[in-house]
Amino acid sequence: MLAIQYREHGGYDALRPVELPVPVPEHGQALVRITFTTVSPLDDTVRAGRMAPSLHKPLPIIPGGAAVGVVVEPGASGLAEGTRVAITGQGRGMTTDGTWREYVAEYAEALTPLPARVSDRRMAALSAGAGHATAYLALTELVGFRAGQSVLAPAIGGAVGMGAAQVAAQLGASTVISTAGGTAKAERARAAGFDNVIDLSRESLRDGVARLTDGRGVDVVLDGVAGPLLEGAVGSLAHGGSYVGIGYAGGTRGTLDVTDLIWKHARAIGYMFDMFSPEVTRAARQTLIDWLAEDRFDPVVARVFPLAQAARAQRHLMEDRPFGRVLLSTDDDNGGRL
Repeated sequence: MLAIQYREHGGYDALRPVELPVPVPEHGQALVRITFTTVSPLDDTVRAGRMAPSLHKPLPIIPGGAAVGVVVEPGASGLAEGTRVAITGQGRGMTTDGTWREYVAEYAEALTPLPARVSDRRMAALSAGAGHATAYLALTELVGFRAGQSVLAPAIGGAVGMGAAQVAAQLGASTVISTAGGTAKAERARAAGFDNVIDLSRESLRDGVARLTDGRGVDVVLDGVAGPLLEGAVGSLAHGGSYVGIGYAGGTRGTLDVTDLIWKHARAIGYMFDMFSPEVTRAARQTLIDWLAEDRFDPVVARVFPLAQAARAQRHLMEDRPFGRVLLSTDDDNGGRL
């Protein structure tokens, strides 16, 4: 089977197509043929050597987190042959080999059957970067979000920003605010139905939030950017608000005015997926799949690349900062399309 692998840390060119044996399922596993897999910043972090060696498996590594596929050998998994499934769970592409390959062997608990109304491509877009699941768990489990509250999630083109905007709306948010780095992306986001997008080339984050909330600020910040936006994000909190640190696409270091936390009785929380039990995570995932089947929202796909072009796909995600998710397809008919 075709797989993408790197044998040393380095740039995008470290990602090499290789031919590997199709995995043989262990007892309780099913063999799944992957149709779409996902590209995320975490894949880039590990490959580039920016993660401590103790946190990932020894090289070589096959990258790739969540994926979608079809069961071709059910084994003792309890799933029927031909069942379309989402492949989920933690650690893929990091502590274990990931999904940038044509086949995987997985236990049933990592496979979620998909309803007919949810296509493989849409499910992969929902899973890419885990933005929707992150937003749902952060809002419902960490901050006790209530309908009528307001949310800021910077970077509308990214997984967390877009996922949070769509999930918060379904949870009854009164206002959902995001950002774009330039006018073209802000206009594209508004055309796609994201109304409250601050164009950071024209006004600051703090000024934009003040304008959109009549000076009150927001109840919750879901921040996947940090870096230069940290101060403005924390400063945009309303009295009693909650800041959730999720990612650091803009950098791991930033400044803030501590009085924005103290005087506003605000709180700051760090987010990780392993904060939640498997049962809670599974229930969140099922809720999102149900919403997708009901067409409550539509995750945006920026581009689909063939699996063999994984290096180009990773570069596109990291350097071009596209509006929407980047996917890999094992079917050449699906790859290379916008």
